[in-house]
Amino acid sequence: MQIKGKAWKFGKNIDTDAIIPARYCNTADPEKLAPHCLEDADPDFVKKMSAGDIVVADENFGCGSSREVAPITIKAAGISAVVAKSFARIFFRNSINIGMPIFESEEAVYSIDEGDEISIDPTAGVLTNHTKNTTHQLEPFPEFLQDIISLGGLRYWVEERLKSAA
Repeated sequence: MQIKGKAWKFGKNIDTDAIIPARYCNTADPEKLAPHCLEDADPDFVKKMSAGDIVVADENFGCGSSREVAPITIKAAGISAVVAKSFARIFFRNSINIGMPIFESEEAVYSIDEGDEISIDPTAGVLTNHTKNTTHQLEPFPEFLQDIISLGGLRYWVEERLKSAA
């Protein structure tokens, strides 16, 4: 599975309130959340981005509350992956649980500019910046986490395991 899209840059400490403001959290419906993705960080973000694009952020992305709808919102908006210097741990786990590919790399984050065309090979753990013709090594997920992400989340992974066991 190759992930490819335009990079959208965000700074440090993008919290779950910036990802999906509390005023919209009266639903868990992805279709209703998606139009408000990162609205408080960039009010026009959803209008500018395209399906498949990649969010690139500095450190501590997804900090704040344990709001599970934050990664749901990002995925529902059409973002194909998030690359950050670091993630809040609960956001990291919530992302894996819903099948949202996320990657940590300080080197890659600092070398990517907004608008760069980038691709990620999650199995090999390689990020390629096609705009600058550079590559960066990412830490690939263990196989079972890759399986969870490729199946669309933990729920689907468990369902698949239960079918196999039956």
